[in-house]
Amino acid sequence: MKKKKKSTEIIITQNKRAKHEFYIEKELEAGLVLLGWEVKSLRSGQVNISNSYVLIKHREVYLFGAVFQPLIVSTSHEVFDPARTRKILLKKHEINFLFNCINRKRYTAIALSLFWKSSWAKMKIGVAMGKKKYDKRIKIKEREWQINKKRTTDYLS
Repeated sequence: MKKKKKSTEIIITQNKRAKHEFYIEKELEAGLVLLGWEVKSLRSGQVNISNSYVLIKHREVYLFGAVFQPLIVSTSHEVFDPARTRKILLKKHEINFLFNCINRKRYTAIALSLFWKSSWAKMKIGVAMGKKKYDKRIKIKEREWQINKKRTTDYLS
């Protein structure tokens, strides 16, 4: 019998603002079409996806706003564009799901994290709806209350 390999997921970067700014309804896992220097940037961790978002054009999905910083030691004859749009690889039914959510239900699609799955660079896409300012305040108050409650119980015990 064949043994199944464990697929290890090593997180490269996360969009930490996403859970504060949005209600995340569903998460999708997708591949990315990258150039060689972009993979080197991923390996060195010089990537920023905090302002990135996902758009659909002509039934193809693209990542906008992600910044991959080129390495200094890379070749000098190549022209690097750190903020270029990158194609996202999804199955047809996942693209249709995203299209329906974005256009009909007024959701948005954002990049949540980049990670290595085995030797492949993958991205987690979140289908999300934006939070209002008062929602964010309520969440902050709840978090502060939990911290204060924990402090008092630790102090008393």
